[in-house]
Amino acid sequence: MKFIFLNIIVLLLLSSAWAEKPNVIIIITDDQGYGDLSCHGNPILKTPNLDQLHSESVRFTDFHVSPFCTPTRAALMSGNHPGVTGAYRTSAGRTMMHPSEKTLANLFAENGYKTGMTGKWHLGDNAPHRPQDRGFQDAVWHRCGGVGQASDYWGNDYFDDTYERVRPGSRKGTFEKFDGYCTDVWFREGMRFITENQKEPFFLYIASNAPHGPYRVDPKWAEPYQRNAVNNANFFGMVANIDHNLGLLRDHLKDLNLDENTILIFMTDNGTSAGCKFPGLDTEPALGFNAGMRGKKSSIYEGGHRVPFFLHWPAGGFSKGRDIETLAAHIDVLPTLADLCKLPQPDKRYDVDGLSLIPLLTNKADSWKRNHLFLQYHGGAHHKFALGPLTNSVVMTERWRLVNTDKAEELYDIVNDPAQRNNIAILRPGIVKDLRTAYQSFWQRVSPGLKPVAINLGDPSENPAVLCSQDWRPETGNPPWNFRSIKGIPKVTHPWLVNVLEAGKYRLTLRQWPKEADEIIVGVKARIKIAGVENEAVIKEGSKEIDFTLTLPSGITELWTYIYNQQKQVGGAYFTEVEKL
Repeated sequence: MKFIFLNIIVLLLLSSAWAEKPNVIIIITDDQGYGDLSCHGNPILKTPNLDQLHSESVRFTDFHVSPFCTPTRAALMSGNHPGVTGAYRTSAGRTMMHPSEKTLANLFAENGYKTGMTGKWHLGDNAPHRPQDRGFQDAVWHRCGGVGQASDYWGNDYFDDTYERVRPGSRKGTFEKFDGYCTDVWFREGMRFITENQKEPFFLYIASNAPHGPYRVDPKWAEPYQRNAVNNANFFGMVANIDHNLGLLRDHLKDLNLDENTILIFMTDNGTSAGCKFPGLDTEPALGFNAGMRGKKSSIYEGGHRVPFFLHWPAGGFSKGRDIETLAAHIDVLPTLADLCKLPQPDKRYDVDGLSLIPLLTNKADSWKRNHLFLQYHGGAHHKFALGPLTNSVVMTERWRLVNTDKAEELYDIVNDPAQRNNIAILRPGIVKDLRTAYQSFWQRVSPGLKPVAINLGDPSENPAVLCSQDWRPETGNPPWNFRSIKGIPKVTHPWLVNVLEAGKYRLTLRQWPKEADEIIVGVKARIKIAGVENEAVIKEGSKEIDFTLTLPSGITELWTYIYNQQKQVGGAYFTEVEKL
């Protein structure tokens, strides 16, 4: 009777809260692992505001994302497995979702919400893949996967940087210099968005690039952690700064009387990158706290993808600390929020792989329908695995983990062996067979989505389009993807996959450095190839760029660039602007 009574209370609270559309805020941090919070047992790191949120939230303690950045964000935004979306790598032209994918921002915007995002996007720097192309009306964001990576604004270093601002009513972004530390900017701009939209329901996505490397933070945040027991004091300092900003955000919500009817979610995008010292990618840590797990960021063992997930919503009845131990994942966020906010789904665009967590949130676990959860690190830039589709995958149930590396197939009883020390595959062949068989439906669903995704040329909202080598499409490995890669004569070249929207004349400007760097090309000749059209020209001494004007047919094609030095060494133009004339 007591259980029934509690359920009735919960349902009454939910029905009352759902009468008025709640606001939604998702905070996702970058490379912060499950053990990188004091509320999860970290003995050194202090996170009082995260601890407070933890104590006032429903916590999913067996919540999983992808082992690294882009795939997690694609799954979170779309509700689909990353491979389905096409965004399953962190560079190499595999960071962009198919245009047919719809996002959380699309869903909220189509249902009358104001939508905003700040920070790291990492799902495409060019149209039609930018935040403003994917349903966000207001955005302040940095390009690529991290501040200081190749397509980011040249010279950004976490402090007083230049980011792209998108204003409501326009898809054209403008670069603007912001004062202060990057994380402070993201939260400050998030609070500005809340203030401006407090009279209407809003969806806000704050995606910090911290504590992703390079590990830079004001020394005052890192100083408390300068000790031998800490692997990286700056990493801990970056987490402490995030915690501080979370406190400011929650105070801001209270000041505006928005805290009661705002769904606040905190999560991270993969396992820790520097909270511990690991002898190897898939090991237990030699130093630091990893919540008893094996593996870190990029690992398919538990420490690579099991992360915090807190959901707080006082008006909905979710403000008391409660753990839910059932297996859940990033793909579940979209359908869960759609249900919590009672958003209609008018067509099949939002048929997703994820499941609504409502049965678990409302103590109706009997109606929960998941038997398996699948994750895959689509290792290497190319998806045709030499060792078969299962490579770098994990099949999960409430009890089992079938881990397939490029070397072996392993089975772990995660209930009795949470550190994954004892591979019992040879002892449980029937379980292995069943999990392997279950994986096949996942592969059939995912594999068609691994096909290439193109960048638009001639899009009115981005003309010229500025292409960067991080989106070259090599068959294996990564292209030049950070500032350190952009130096000297380019030594390699690969194509961009582009979609020429309209036939006509285009100016293509090849650069070794971004325009903002104002540096001279180290080369004597350039060549270009696109859509069956080729041309070459001499690079005049002292030139910072070289232009080609070509008449192009419409359609999807590859764009190749070449820069030659006096020794006839050749590589591609790291940056190429393409303008429809």
